[in-house]
Amino acid sequence: MASELRRITAFRTSFARRQAGSVREVEGGFVVRSAEFPLSYEHNQLHVDGTGLDPAGLLVLADEVMADADHRLLTVYDDELGAACAPLFAAAGYQHSTELVMHHTGPVPPAPPAVRAEPVGWSELAGPYGERLREWMPELTDEGVRQLVERRQARLRGAEEVLFLAARTPEGEVAAWADLYLDPSSGAAQIEDLITAAEHTRRGYADTVVATALHRAAGVELRFLIADAEDWPQYWYGRRGFTPVGRGHSFTRT
Repeated sequence: MASELRRITAFRTSFARRQAGSVREVEGGFVVRSAEFPLSYEHNQLHVDGTGLDPAGLLVLADEVMADADHRLLTVYDDELGAACAPLFAAAGYQHSTELVMHHTGPVPPAPPAVRAEPVGWSELAGPYGERLREWMPELTDEGVRQLVERRQARLRGAEEVLFLAARTPEGEVAAWADLYLDPSSGAAQIEDLITAAEHTRRGYADTVVATALHRAAGVELRFLIADAEDWPQYWYGRRGFTPVGRGHSFTRT
């Protein structure tokens, strides 16, 4: 498990670096920034991939490197360090989330015989994803929605092959979708941002997307995803062959 987790962390940090507008090295990690998508927390944050660091020092560092941003986000990949940071960051007004790193250990499903997810351009997901964003974050401005939708363009740089997979209704409407990041040279693949349109939930479309993604990544030995450690989808993924191999932490302040 420790070896798998190190490889997954290496993949995730490489993905963050490759899609960044700029990268700044700091003690214990690095900072990614994007002038194109300043409202995307994903593309403007501090990644902490070191261990044994001082939580108080990280708190100061976050303010220093993100001084010109309206938010703070840190991703801490080491579970022990993240847990040690939690009390101090909570006192400083940060929200703490625990990430569950899940490795696919079940059998790879065969290609769906008829209905399957197919690659689409990022713009084809703009409408349904934008609707979901407005449901989940009604405080977002139109510009915020635009940036969160269009940031998929930056993700195209993150891995050797990046696919946006979408399952459709019989009428051709996009019902569920996810990103698939493939890096055969490192032997890793990540499934990310699995979402179902509100009007198409509980109809098997998300299953179609995941099965298709796993089938496309069958030649890659390390297939993984990140789930919220406090939410129900982790159990849904567990029934589809994903096993927890570690935890990470994120700290957000707006």
